[in-house]
Amino acid sequence: YFHASRETLAKRKEADRLKQTVKTKGKFSKREKTDKPPVEAPYVPPRLKRLAKGLPGKTVDIFEGMTLLELSKRTGESVAVLQSILINVGETFSSEFDTISVDVAELLAMEIGINVRRQHSTEGSEILPRPPVVTVMGHVDHGKTSLLDALRNTSVAAREAGGITQHVGAFVVGMPSGTSITFLDTPGHAAFSEMRARGAAVTDIVVLVVAADDGVMPQTLEAIAHARSANVPVVVAINKCDKPGANPEKVKYQLTSEGIELEDIGGNVQAVEVSAAKSTGLDKLEEALLLQAVDMDLKARVDGPAQAYVVEARLDKGRGPLATIIVKAGTLVRGQHVVIGCQWGRLRAIRDMIGKTTDRATPAMPVEIEGLKGLPMAGDDVIVVESEERARMLSEGRKRKYEKDRLLKAEEARLEEETESEEGFVRVELPIVVKSDVQGTAQAVADALRTLNSPQVSVNIVHSGVGAISHSDLDLAQACGACIVGFNVKGGSTGNLSAAQGSVKVFHHRVIYHLLEDIGNLIVEKAPGVSEMEVSGEAEVLSIFKILGKRRTEEDGVNIAGCKVMDGRVCRSGLMRLLRSGEVVFEGSCASLKREKQDVEQVGKGNECGLVFGDWNDFRVGDVIQCMEPVIRKPKFISSESGAVRIEC
Repeated sequence: YFHASRETLAKRKEADRLKQTVKTKGKFSKREKTDKPPVEAPYVPPRLKRLAKGLPGKTVDIFEGMTLLELSKRTGESVAVLQSILINVGETFSSEFDTISVDVAELLAMEIGINVRRQHSTEGSEILPRPPVVTVMGHVDHGKTSLLDALRNTSVAAREAGGITQHVGAFVVGMPSGTSITFLDTPGHAAFSEMRARGAAVTDIVVLVVAADDGVMPQTLEAIAHARSANVPVVVAINKCDKPGANPEKVKYQLTSEGIELEDIGGNVQAVEVSAAKSTGLDKLEEALLLQAVDMDLKARVDGPAQAYVVEARLDKGRGPLATIIVKAGTLVRGQHVVIGCQWGRLRAIRDMIGKTTDRATPAMPVEIEGLKGLPMAGDDVIVVESEERARMLSEGRKRKYEKDRLLKAEEARLEEETESEEGFVRVELPIVVKSDVQGTAQAVADALRTLNSPQVSVNIVHSGVGAISHSDLDLAQACGACIVGFNVKGGSTGNLSAAQGSVKVFHHRVIYHLLEDIGNLIVEKAPGVSEMEVSGEAEVLSIFKILGKRRTEEDGVNIAGCKVMDGRVCRSGLMRLLRSGEVVFEGSCASLKREKQDVEQVGKGNECGLVFGDWNDFRVGDVIQCMEPVIRKPKFISSESGAVRIEC
């Protein structure tokens, strides 16, 4: 029975045994009674039912009106499993050819652990021209916000802490020609890379601002990379052309070397020379933007449910969670139920960027919505659903999937830390609680702090939230030994008193430079450091003294090196290294160190001394003796001129 399985083999053995013990009488057979216990058949494990055939990182496209069978083919899961999930969530169906809504399709995909991407159809919808969405990007302090101030005759830059933008601002600027353009102002500091990427993802045109007196800088190159990855056309605005050291031609040459094909050399990228301080060249910039928008033929669906994108989110004390969104297609109407990321709510109010209440929001219109149950993340899509029950169900499904992904990432990080600890790395954890005025800034600050991770100190963002520092934040920080970073938020006197009593470090900052510098210094202070041997002093052998032992023989004697300390100090407790003609001939401990016949612990520079090594007697005049002492080498906090920071070990 070589080819038989275990269960077949057991059945055949049992059958052979029964044949030997059964006596046949006529038509029926009677089994003899035996006192032996029954033979136990080998255990065969049941075949487990696989819940999800899709890979963890698999993403499928879903759309309105797809059938259950089509979703089954795309996800790789059987129709029976999808039907059982539909029954559990309370949905009715009659066959596998029934059409399901895009919300139900997403819920089914999340339950089996597959990511989805919504596809929207414009068939039968009214398509009309829409205003362009323009994102202003560039290096820090190159005049992006000042340029927008000149376009709309306001002063936002003066209200920003440190004179640099640290939020994503969205507003509509009415041009003298009568048209309107939606502008997004993004931060230029290195810490806000994710916010610039979000700005490039939602925009139609990128205005790349480059200072004529500074040229192309690191964040300029990063903005070019974001625009290319989002496949968005670029219009170059060379700012500060009124300054004495301005050189626009140099800027054009630098941009050309980076692959930006300007119109001056036969390319398709427009370059406009402007001055935000003197408001010159703004009409040419407007003309360039409108010309680019005409070439793109921007149109959007006006009727039907809205598709929108969260630019920023914040927590207001009186109105609750607020989200700044830009409508991409459709019309957002007050009173609709929406799902944004893991949060949901009924739109209680819609306000434009000047604070005026409106009933609806049309494509390319930035508005602020209120009525959400929680604070969404910047970058989330806004989805309109038909009922409160559907919104709550979709939100709960997303929360479960988000929590599952978070636990998987935490488990991977824990296994990585255990591997490093087994390999002998000593790593200290620095827990941090981040609070900011808006969600996008809190997320950017948390990402910037994570970049300060080093082989010796691991930055762990325990909590990232929006609003003022509260007692619950202090209790959380005290429980896990964390420090609190408050960015653009206020901390009350009661909070400061509780922090002082609980020995919780609280950092209040309004400028990202100072925040990263303080946390970097805290990481350097908390780092355990690396123990290294450092040369603390050098001495030269000038003469050798021989002392005979008890037997009065040279073999029994001890050689004393008469030395002069040439640099640093020589310590008796240090590790001694003997150099002869530049090569190390001995390394060991010092048995005796004397100066003027007195035992001493150390001898300073310029003094003479006598040295005796424990296991070495072969001294020669001219030898160099180095004293090595252990030192703890701490990491260094390095900040570059471009604003990028790092911890160097």
